Parts: sequence; structure tokens; C-alpha cells
Amino acid sequence: MTRTIRSVVLAVRFLSELILLAALAIAGANAGLRTAADIALAVLAPVAAAAIWGVGIAPRARRRWPDPWRLVVEIALFGAAAAGLAVEGTLAWAIAFAVCAIGIAAAVRVVAPGG
Repeated sequence: MTRTIRSVVLAVRFLSELILLAALAIAGANAGLRTAADIALAVLAPVAAAAIWGVGIAPRARRRWPDPWRLVVEIALFGAAAAGLAVEGTLAWAIAFAVCAIGIAAAVRVVAPGG
């Protein structure tokens, strides 16, 4: 049973990471700047988040940051994506995403340390 819970938590964690990237892309694309700037922001925001994630948060990062710093950066990234969704006018989705993503980030540390 514990193995199943661990697998489910890690799967939800991965899904929250994908939603993070999608939310940043959507927020960037609808930033209301000129078309070229919107496109650039839609590409660069998720790329920057993925780079940050890969450098210090990912389980296989060469220099993975220790907790609590890693958790703080995760909360900041999820918060930025949620803020982008809120600005888009989807406040309920933004709140739901933030609560779920931050909750699963905390759950990973309990259920699947190192994951």
C-alpha cells in the first residue's frame, strides 16, 4: 500500500509540474504586450522555470538544493504560476492549483523523500 501511495503522490507531483509550465505559458501568451513580446514571454517563462527546476529542485539535479530552500523555491514557482492564472481571470483555478501544488510538494517530502 505504501508503494502505491508513493507512486500516486509522485504522479500527482509530476502533473503539478506540467501544469506549472502550462500556466506560465498561458500567462505569458496573454500578458497583453505586443504580439512578439507575448510570444517571447510564453516561451521564456516556462523555460526559465524548467531551468530553475532542473538546476536545484529535480531529484537528479547535480547540485540539488537542500530543504527548506528547495521548498521555498517550489512555492515561489507555483505561486508565480497561480498569480498568472489569477490575472487571467481564473481565480478559483489559481487558488486550487496553488493549494494542490504546494500541498503535494509538502506531501512528497513525507511520503517520498528524495522524490
